[in-house]
Amino acid sequence: MRLGGKVALISGAAGGVEEELMGFGGAAARLFAEEGAKVVLTDINEESGQKTAAQINEAGGDALFRRLDVTNEQEWMDAVRATISAYGRVDILVNNAGTGARSSVEDTTEEVWDIQMNIHAKSAFLGTKHVIPEMRKIGGGSIINVSSIYGLVGSESSTAYHAAKGAIRLFTKSAAIQYAKENIRVNSIHPGYALTPLTRRGYESPEYFENIRSRVPIGRVGTADDIAYGMLYLASDESSFVTGSELVIDGGTTAE
Repeated sequence: MRLGGKVALISGAAGGVEEELMGFGGAAARLFAEEGAKVVLTDINEESGQKTAAQINEAGGDALFRRLDVTNEQEWMDAVRATISAYGRVDILVNNAGTGARSSVEDTTEEVWDIQMNIHAKSAFLGTKHVIPEMRKIGGGSIINVSSIYGLVGSESSTAYHAAKGAIRLFTKSAAIQYAKENIRVNSIHPGYALTPLTRRGYESPEYFENIRSRVPIGRVGTADDIAYGMLYLASDESSFVTGSELVIDGGTTAE
């Protein structure tokens, strides 16, 4: 029980329904619950979120779902308040909510830019801002901000996505330094190419999928569980000396 006695708040966690393709947040919620954590799942997809939480409870875990628009500060405040009301504390925050946008600099509209920055960078900021006072009360905590390998390197498209994920990376380091003395650890996680509900449509093209797979030295794309196990390490006390770091889980893609 690597997370026994801990409470985790996870954004973008609706995609954890059994026998369906899982997202990073949903897979993490299930794994955290298996490892003893009480879990608050949040998302704008209420149907899948409620179903994921119900299945975790049916399996003997302890979970609840709350709707959260991660770009809205009041909703973040309400989600943290609901977590404290239900479980009395929050030890772990996973800022996982996200979406994609593929376009060059010239083809990126102001609206697309703002959406990407809000859903990724702004949401990580808001979530972090509002859990810190609660973590301070219990003497520490772990915040995990989901960036991407696209927050480390560039590509031929996804301009706004790159910028937003890169912002998460440096926001993480800034927060880590600010709160290290209070035992509040802040790390970023950088998934590589992985099959999730977000990427499924693009991967349905055999040509596109093979192009992606061929970029991964280990010879396959990742799964949601591959990323969730990295989150589990950062959430647990096993990583108590780790803060301000980047955990890259990409099958070697960025090593070349």
